[in-house]
Amino acid sequence: MGEALLVIDEGTTSTRAMLFAPDGRCLATEQRELTQHYPAPGLVEHDAAEIWERTLACAAAMVERAGGAERIAAIGITNQRETVVFWDRTTGEPLAPAIVWQDRRTAAICRDFKDQGEEPGVQARTGLLLDPYFSGTKIGWAMANWPQLAEAGDRLAVGTIESWLVWKLTANENRGGLHITDATNASRTLLMGLGSGAWSDGLIELFGAPREALPEIVDCAGRFGETRLFGAPIPICGLAGDQQAATVGQACLSPGDTKGTYGTGAFVLTNAGNRQPRSSNRLLATVLWQLGGRRTYALEGSVFVAGSLVQWLRDSVKLIATSQETEAIARSVADNGGVYLVPALSGLGAPWWEPEARAAITGLSFATGRAHIVRAALEAQAHQSHDLKTAFAADGADWGRLRVDGGMVTNDWIAQDLADILGIPVDRPAFAETTALGAAMLAGVGCGWFADLEAASAMRGAGTTFEPGMDARVRETRLEGWSRGVRSVVGQ
Repeated sequence: MGEALLVIDEGTTSTRAMLFAPDGRCLATEQRELTQHYPAPGLVEHDAAEIWERTLACAAAMVERAGGAERIAAIGITNQRETVVFWDRTTGEPLAPAIVWQDRRTAAICRDFKDQGEEPGVQARTGLLLDPYFSGTKIGWAMANWPQLAEAGDRLAVGTIESWLVWKLTANENRGGLHITDATNASRTLLMGLGSGAWSDGLIELFGAPREALPEIVDCAGRFGETRLFGAPIPICGLAGDQQAATVGQACLSPGDTKGTYGTGAFVLTNAGNRQPRSSNRLLATVLWQLGGRRTYALEGSVFVAGSLVQWLRDSVKLIATSQETEAIARSVADNGGVYLVPALSGLGAPWWEPEARAAITGLSFATGRAHIVRAALEAQAHQSHDLKTAFAADGADWGRLRVDGGMVTNDWIAQDLADILGIPVDRPAFAETTALGAAMLAGVGCGWFADLEAASAMRGAGTTFEPGMDARVRETRLEGWSRGVRSVVGQ
């Protein structure tokens, strides 16, 4: 057996490949940025061919770094969830742009379904709400608006990003690729019954998805197939959506364990065990992992704009030159000066679910400077997280501590602000890329390196804890100002 695990971590703004040792050390990494396409307000697209080409280049670099394909025990894949790819089974080429999870083009469709009273039934079957975020309405819209998809007939394949990558990795000149999706990604489509773990014919009909084009739903760990693109065959043994992979990477293996990932968006998942959870506070129920056909579930709160807000400050409004300088800017002022930034740049996610909400900056005065706005942007992460914590607590799943990861929380100021506003300890691992680590853990279980996830959790290693220390009156003032800002955006 090989000496390293190769992880493909295909995110929203970049794709990476990483090599992991059995003890969790990251041995090497290769990363390429992805082009973001915004054809109209609210529309976000990727080029699936570019995703594949750049992913392949990253993976090839890691295989070479490892010393050849025979040195790699298995491949694990983790991916941006809900993004949908449409391709031709015969040519293996995309038939249309990939519709990204952030895309809002189906907002009116979701609103119509809600007006027709469909949301309670959809939530009961899928654990999800009617929002453009999820894949089902994207697929239905594409089938109705892109004629080349219907014209493809039985040549059409539809899947989320891991399906696309597995297909391309396993295809060869003589046959098409393996068309599968793991249960975590399938649970984000609005098309899978959360209790059954199978595609629902009723949901497929409701959203207008092509049943024959959908992949087979499989576990998150096992020997699914192999790729021969790098010389010797390498088995593909781990699959999970990025937020579920991060939860595994944070070793949230017992009911109540909670992690928050602060990347492009922010996503908090609490392990709910083997019983399907139900939310009365507009949280999501989702598959956390599936092994041996048995599903472990999670409650999830999804925030659409986190690190992308800092990117917006840098690229669109030019308030900063680099994301790294935001910590010093935030520390340069004593407080936010009464300024609050509600980052609804692509609508508001949980617990509001207002896809057509727009961002706002409130509390501006002549005393406001650049630093106050930048600090307000960073503070928004703790404010949004507090809204989620309140909803989780109302559903009987309050957080005792939060394990955090993602690019934003490498900023010590943000990590401490989360602890202060949430009023609980916040744990940050020494190795922050827990999404990739979780995919490595699943691949390690799938290829036989580890007996189970508990054994694989030794890969996580140590970390740092941030304890809450904010004065209660300061905290309450912050939360009151944030609440006013949100009400101005959602009209409540």
